Amino acid sequence: MRAQPPAEPADAPPIAHDIERPSKTQLKKASHELQDLGEAVVALPDDRLAGLPIDESLLHAIREYKTTRSHEGRRRQMQYIGKLMRRADPEPLREAVAAMQLGRAKDSLALHEAERWRAELVASDDALTRWTAKHPDSDLQQLRSLIRAARKDAAVVPEQRSGKAFRELFKFIREQADHE
Repeated sequence: MRAQPPAEPADAPPIAHDIERPSKTQLKKASHELQDLGEAVVALPDDRLAGLPIDESLLHAIREYKTTRSHEGRRRQMQYIGKLMRRADPEPLREAVAAMQLGRAKDSLALHEAERWRAELVASDDALTRWTAKHPDSDLQQLRSLIRAARKDAAVVPEQRSGKAFRELFKFIREQADHE
């Protein structure tokens, strides 16, 4: 004979048989997100990794991944990193990855801005007035000289251009933008 479970008293609260727990799909999705985060963390430079509050075993696994060369070894090590990530607090790692991506985006925007200024300064004298208004501390004599050289270089047949003047003008613009 089987033992019957004890009967519930009438005044007891109902037992929640349907406790909300994540579905298998939700667990897999969370696991894949952590593995993706692990891939992004592995891409961080070592100096950024050193400052993160992460478990020593996870840090060791990340360093091991970076030294692994075989495709299968890297794949398995990444799965191991994903497993270790389940025990770690993902928020500091997400913040570090986001900060790194934001830094790259800012660098990219700065390059595009410098390229735009260079094109405008070579194309028009009005751009020099706008540049002066935005960057009053610039060495205008040097900037005018660089613009003249870049315009001269642009007027030469493409096969005979050196591009040196364009590079120097770009460098000047970047340096001035960095000082701001």
